[in-house]
Amino acid sequence: MKIAGYIAGFLGLVLLLILIVHSEFSESIEVLGIAGWQLFWLVPYRALFFVLYALGWRVLLGPYDPARRAGLGYLFWVTTLREAIDRLLPVASVGGSVIAVRLLRWRGLAGAPVAATVVVEILLTLVVSYLFALCGVAILVELGYVSPKLSTLVLGLLAFLPALIAIAVLLRFGSPFRRSQRLLHLLTGANALAADALNLDDEVQATLRRGWGLCVAGALQFAALLSGAFEVWFALTLFGHPVSAGDAVILESLTQAVRLVAFIVPAALGVQEAALVLFGQALGIGSELALAVSIAKRMREVLCALPSLLSWQWLEARQIRLQLRMPS
Repeated sequence: MKIAGYIAGFLGLVLLLILIVHSEFSESIEVLGIAGWQLFWLVPYRALFFVLYALGWRVLLGPYDPARRAGLGYLFWVTTLREAIDRLLPVASVGGSVIAVRLLRWRGLAGAPVAATVVVEILLTLVVSYLFALCGVAILVELGYVSPKLSTLVLGLLAFLPALIAIAVLLRFGSPFRRSQRLLHLLTGANALAADALNLDDEVQATLRRGWGLCVAGALQFAALLSGAFEVWFALTLFGHPVSAGDAVILESLTQAVRLVAFIVPAALGVQEAALVLFGQALGIGSELALAVSIAKRMREVLCALPSLLSWQWLEARQIRLQLRMPS
């Protein structure tokens, strides 16, 4: 995975350089100057996204944490950290979830139930992002946009659907983690997973049986993704190229869908920019404006992520000091 991530990151960088060469990148910088300091409003606004995701996670965690040892404030911080790790560090977009399980265990929660909620949340994100992408496609069709690019996108979404259904069925009725452990045991001759992983399949299936909780968490995730469309609308308005709410939803939903499919590319480097340029052209948005939107999003990602990453490193160092002080 690490080697694949490095290769994907290199290819993403090449794609980004190609986009910069074939566009007037200096004009994108000038467009950012037009918006000025008002672009920084995107940073506090992002809190809405994190709050909605944290609320959805809290719903899934409810049966496992009735005493609320992991309160909404703590989940909010962990949620910001998950995105920071997935977006800025050279890992595939699952590294933040692994750290999230570790941080909730600090609050005294069992590993298997917490990991189960994270696994189910990732599945929900796949489903909700898929539905969000369909909304973008539906709006494009409603606007009368028809092209080979749209046909390719629709075919890609249709091809992804069987895989999505297979993942959901496997998690709900199969035992993928237990079987993976058995395989690793045969290959290595030792238990390669922690003892908590033995119960992970049961906890995942139990979480997936909570239909009402899944609906609430999924609705909150959808609202969080939808809130991202305002960022696109706000940035383009500041750039002097206002778009409709429908256009903003199209750009955000299809860009997030591409990022999701290309999850192995660190920080979706080049992928996000290519998606905004490609779908922006369908809406009459030039590549310079599209790249300026991407830069604004990157700026917001960095400014939101740095406090979370720094606080996480401080807490990790503090945890190590506490462990060293404990008597052997």
